[in-house]
Amino acid sequence: MKPPGDTHCSTMRPAYWYVSLLVVVFFYIYLSAIQLVRGQELPFKYHHYDELTAVLKDISATYTNLTALYSVGKSVQGRELWVMVVSKSPFEHMLGKPEVKYVGNIHGNEPVGREVLLHFILFLLRNYNNDPYVRWLMDNSRIHIMPSMNPDGFEVSQEGQCTGGKGRYNARGYDLNRNFPDYFRENQVLRQVETLAVQDWIQNHKFVLSANLHGGALVASYPFDNNPNTILNQFVSSASLTPDDDVFRHLAQVYSFNHGSMYLAVPCSPLGTKFVNGTTNGAEWYPLTGGMQDYNYIWGSCMEITLELSCCKYPPTNQLPKFWEENVKSLLLFIGEAHRGVRGFVTDEFGNPVEGAILKIKGREIGFQTTKFGEYWRILLPGVYKIEAVAEGYAPTEAQFAVIDETPTQLNLTLFRSTA
Repeated sequence: MKPPGDTHCSTMRPAYWYVSLLVVVFFYIYLSAIQLVRGQELPFKYHHYDELTAVLKDISATYTNLTALYSVGKSVQGRELWVMVVSKSPFEHMLGKPEVKYVGNIHGNEPVGREVLLHFILFLLRNYNNDPYVRWLMDNSRIHIMPSMNPDGFEVSQEGQCTGGKGRYNARGYDLNRNFPDYFRENQVLRQVETLAVQDWIQNHKFVLSANLHGGALVASYPFDNNPNTILNQFVSSASLTPDDDVFRHLAQVYSFNHGSMYLAVPCSPLGTKFVNGTTNGAEWYPLTGGMQDYNYIWGSCMEITLELSCCKYPPTNQLPKFWEENVKSLLLFIGEAHRGVRGFVTDEFGNPVEGAILKIKGREIGFQTTKFGEYWRILLPGVYKIEAVAEGYAPTEAQFAVIDETPTQLNLTLFRSTA
């Protein structure tokens, strides 16, 4: 009971006190959000769609000069297929500099890559001003990161489920990594909205290098994922090698040997497959029709590999820090491989860019195309090569060049109008 005449505790607090309290609370939340997007307190947890969206938007709002957030389309259930560009030039292509990408969570119940990529975005941004290699990479590349290609599947997946298919497929029950056009067989499976959106994305950006992230094994797999339709291949899995097999083996080993344990080739189970050096040819492991990495290589002029990051498809949350530590170096060094080989411009005799010119390295029959600016890139290992370029209405041309390990070879080509 208050003593008689005591009015100190009986009066209501003035309005400014409540306003001040609200300001303090808001400021605290604001500071917490800033710390979160700067990576200081980003929790190692599985971020559901709304949380993932909020984090990406916060990152974009904080690092306005180094990021651009966009969507390539929507899932069956209307969720955005978010992509974050991390670069010195996030909003515009840098002439003569490569575009690279990472795609996570194509199978909804394999979400380790989804979370690793979210942390990788923040790692790049936090280290731009203090790590020379990160700065060089961001100054000379545009890095596109799609944490989840299958957000609908993720939402129905269950943490701790190491096997099984719940959440693997999109909302219409399709496996998105069996849904692309195939090099060896006609893929008659109905194209899904997620697949079509990614196909358009690949065609519009002319990526040079890519990886898609999975779970359920620990290996770096490279094309081809499918093999020719022969009688033998109907009964036995055999390697299906691309003309650029030396490059793909190298790319897979760059990831594996810089990973915390992949290169050790320890099987996921006593009867599991032992992958030498932690790498494998996709078809030799098991053939599949409609895979995304083969589509990138054949139709996108982009070298892509598949990364299996965890023996358990959807491991417990408390294992996420380990997966991040195992993969961060590999993620960083892998995309740097876009800066090896040969690059240049194809122009006409007046210096105008020739868009859609088809180039081939002699002895490697899979071609690649120039961009609307006449640019081209091809990852190659050290050696001496010949390149040929053809375009409708022009006489073909070819040139010999050498590739060294330290820096990409700059080689510009001129096409002359055909007189025939």
